[in-house]
Amino acid sequence: MILISLRLFFESSTIERASISERNYIMPTKRKTFIDNFFKNNNTPRPTTKKNGGLRPKSQGKKTPLYVLLIFIAAQLSPILFIAPVLSYFQGQGMDREAAAAATSGWLIFLTMGIGFLITLLVIFRDKRFFDIWRGAKSSVFMSVVWGLLGFLLLLIGQSIAALIEMELLGIEPGSENTASLVNIAEAVPLAIISIVLFGPILEELVFRRVLFGSLNQTTNFFFATAISALVFALIHFDFTHLLLYFTTGLILAFLYQKTKRIITPIIAHICLNGYVMLIQLNMDKILEFQKQMEELQTAGFFFFLQ
Repeated sequence: MILISLRLFFESSTIERASISERNYIMPTKRKTFIDNFFKNNNTPRPTTKKNGGLRPKSQGKKTPLYVLLIFIAAQLSPILFIAPVLSYFQGQGMDREAAAAATSGWLIFLTMGIGFLITLLVIFRDKRFFDIWRGAKSSVFMSVVWGLLGFLLLLIGQSIAALIEMELLGIEPGSENTASLVNIAEAVPLAIISIVLFGPILEELVFRRVLFGSLNQTTNFFFATAISALVFALIHFDFTHLLLYFTTGLILAFLYQKTKRIITPIIAHICLNGYVMLIQLNMDKILEFQKQMEELQTAGFFFFLQ
């Protein structure tokens, strides 16, 4: 039961190039340490400087990335504290243990992820420079949305290639126990779908792309930051059999963030991916029945043509 709850949680902007007179802070440099960037939101106090006739006031750093990370961890671990009483409650309502376990997981997932999501938004909105980690112009909102939708297609292609490699070269059978557990939970508590499709992707992108990838990218380089953030993203899902699939997903999402310099882009792609998977899995019986009917029609048409 604990593993089922934890698996879900582990499953489930930018700066334009501006003139001196347009900005009142200094971009972080590669010389800053990763710890400074991570715990102080990439904005440590800088001395007042004078350039092109304009004064730059000191920039006060915040620990927003640390708070976001701690909220995410709390959202993943807090269900453990409530499993026993909630499970006992549902069993007391006459449910068998399996149904009670699914209902417990679903409600805890929805409540803890929802609360974590709201608290994270409150923390981020208090820090207007949380997403100011990029040099250069950001993409327009329209192009960021377009890239998010294209990113969804890239994720489908990337995951298909990764699954093919796992199956042909590594002998790993397709299908994920993690996904199957989430589907069972969603069927028991439909509200859990909101956490799987919305809360989870947004929180994961804020943590893995903005906090981890964004901080590493300040002090190392894009390729190293992408590889590390994608690897952690894969490991945190606790589905080690399909490590390559999650790693590929992390690579593509980091690329999308780098491409548009807006966190909304990987969020859109991630939401679309989770929504697509849930839609397919929850309607698998209907899809298989439809395929069966189509095959029967094709067979009947073939024999009719032979006559």
